[in-house]
Amino acid sequence: MQRSTNRILTTHTGSLPRPPSLVELYVRKGRGEPVDVELAEAGHRAMLDVVRRQQEAGIDIGNNGEQQREAFFLYVRNRMSGFGGAWDRPPRGDVDRYPVFKAALAKEQAGMVWVSAREALPTVVGDIAYRDRAEIETECADFRATLDAMGNPFVEPFLTAPSPGIVAAAMRNDYYPDQASYLAALGKALQVEYEAIVAKGFLLQLDCPDLAMERHYTWHERPLNEFLDFVDSVVKTINAALVNIPRDKVRLHVCWGNYEGPHDCDVELQEIMPVLRALKVGGFVLPFANPRHAHEYRVLKQFPLDQDQIIVAGVIDSVTNFVEHPETVAERIERVVEVVGDPSRVQAGTDCGFDTSAGMRRVASDVVWAKLAALSAGARIASKRVF
Repeated sequence: MQRSTNRILTTHTGSLPRPPSLVELYVRKGRGEPVDVELAEAGHRAMLDVVRRQQEAGIDIGNNGEQQREAFFLYVRNRMSGFGGAWDRPPRGDVDRYPVFKAALAKEQAGMVWVSAREALPTVVGDIAYRDRAEIETECADFRATLDAMGNPFVEPFLTAPSPGIVAAAMRNDYYPDQASYLAALGKALQVEYEAIVAKGFLLQLDCPDLAMERHYTWHERPLNEFLDFVDSVVKTINAALVNIPRDKVRLHVCWGNYEGPHDCDVELQEIMPVLRALKVGGFVLPFANPRHAHEYRVLKQFPLDQDQIIVAGVIDSVTNFVEHPETVAERIERVVEVVGDPSRVQAGTDCGFDTSAGMRRVASDVVWAKLAALSAGARIASKRVF
């Protein structure tokens, strides 16, 4: 995992805006229309564009923007056996508490063209297995060829993959005798993808909103210790799936859901951090820009990371159209550096992705790129102060 001894490196959390035409193709594919050829071509074009835009924005550690996937975790239904059926995820605990907000949110979403991460989700109805490596191999090869053609614009390229926990939580178990068996099967299947990404020379980012967000989804009416038991089981599953991967090749993203809402049912970072510390990864990607969790960078002092681990500090909000001032970005970076004590172990990033499910974004695409440019400008300011 890259470190720098003279400046703060910039990155982001994975998903970047997809063009409306690509979103429409994913929606049509979800309806069963035969659009695979058209979708492959459109996804490739979109990937080329976001790599170029990241370079222009000054991103040091970039990716393919997840353009060739319909959502950060839903795509696995096409790469694995065992999924079928359908169900709707229960509402979020914090949104349920505010009926006026809930109604406004439903009205807003009614006119959206998007791939839902909550409605008509598949369930597991058979044995989970990674069918073949063709799709992940193609995705990796396409990204690598693009990087080579552009002169390798990133200090380090990364690709994302989901936690077995978010798949288990979102894609209901209708087959395995218990959750432990389902998680184990998912971990074994996802291990194929994790290892393929690293074998191709990319940094692996694990997307694990389940380790925080599921508290106010699945467990919001149950005791905290039951949720922490779930977190512990996912952590152990992830560690088993990473057994063949050096931990400095993996960073892990945890968040409370990429949506604008009350978030006053969110679990505190200090409550889950003791369990997260057991993860065998080289770094964490945590949100410190949004109003509910901006203060929690201090938890890194209470539960310091290992000396060989880095922190990607979320210093750009991913759900509002404010373009952060570079000085604000710099101040946020400096606060994290002060707590960590070593600027070479701090990178600057975003709170979450900007289009975690195709069409889901709340931030306009042109604003996204302005935010990433502000991220880079703020990192340059902070670098002069902390190194």
